[in-house]
Amino acid sequence: MKHFLNFSFFFLIFLTSSLQSQDIIWLDANLEKTSQEKADFYRIDEKLDGEIILYYKKRTKFRKVFYSKGKLNGMFYEYYETGELKETGVYENGLREGIWKEYYKGGKIKSKGKYTNGEKVGIWKVFYKND
Repeated sequence: MKHFLNFSFFFLIFLTSSLQSQDIIWLDANLEKTSQEKADFYRIDEKLDGEIILYYKKRTKFRKVFYSKGKLNGMFYEYYETGELKETGVYENGLREGIWKEYYKGGKIKSKGKYTNGEKVGIWKVFYKND
């Protein structure tokens, strides 16, 4: 029992120290690295692989994206500072692909259309808010 408690204690210390040692990467409006004072956004950790979440400087979620081999690849979500969904779509090999939607605050759809190889194609629909 004593060994289990010692192991648990050291495991807890290791876990909390590894979480605190993650780097904060500060980003400007163009998502380029910058200083904390000039930053608009940030992300945790340097790696660009798997799910990456970017945050507004005020600590609310800005974007949730997926990377594979250093390129955007997978679902893309962007949020207003209020936490409401702003835009959704899919990236394939760093290019926008398929149906993309943009939303007004409050959740009503603002625009909808299709991308092929990063280019807008076909008919794009724009919806007016009409409160």
